Amino acid sequence: MTDKVLGVLGGMGPLASAHFMLRLTLLTPAERDQDHIPTVLWSDPRVPDRTAASLGTGSDPLPWLLRGINGLKAAGCGAIAIPCNTAHGWFDPMIRAVEMPILHIVDAAAAELRRIGVRRGRIGLMGTAATLAMRLYQDRLEAEGWQVVEPEPDQMGRLVTPAIASVKANRVAEAYAPLAEVVNSLAARGATAVVLGCTEIPLGIQAGPADALQVPVVDTIDALARASIAWALG
Repeated sequence: MTDKVLGVLGGMGPLASAHFMLRLTLLTPAERDQDHIPTVLWSDPRVPDRTAASLGTGSDPLPWLLRGINGLKAAGCGAIAIPCNTAHGWFDPMIRAVEMPILHIVDAAAAELRRIGVRRGRIGLMGTAATLAMRLYQDRLEAEGWQVVEPEPDQMGRLVTPAIASVKANRVAEAYAPLAEVVNSLAARGATAVVLGCTEIPLGIQAGPADALQVPVVDTIDALARASIAWALG
């Protein structure tokens, strides 16, 4: 049992944050209701598109992100998890604006890589075009000894980006084949594991057979859930 209250800044997208809540619950070592983590979910899908904002073609999401953070702080939360990778492009201004920890999803993914035994070497990275362009993963993971391999530009436009859009449109099953193709392409280029650096991508991957994937994948929803549990119980 813990008295710590976790805040979840969600709605980016709504299905990903709902799935995060499910995984947080299922991964928590609990025997009864009272063993679970007190959690407040702020799910606001009105937050402007993070990819468009980072590429200079959309509105700034920061005021909306701060509105959610302040709401979670007012609700008594002691830390915040954000089940949206691209939103971490605004991590520094968010952390400066509040006096509470925000769990970083890339650090959680690094911990998950180590947990599955991938401590160094070449790894694949999938994510939104903005996440890759902002180097949210590459800089942090390369500093810890991994070599990051990204999808080819053609694969981003033809496979990854449309698959992410399919999940956001609740057409989850459509996303599996293109995402699996990219995972296996990265494996063919020497990746020993692939980080699913967009919280829509694990949902698409789970819509098809796991045994068709040639390497293990790091689900960043699960990784963030484990980091949240560690914070709450630590």
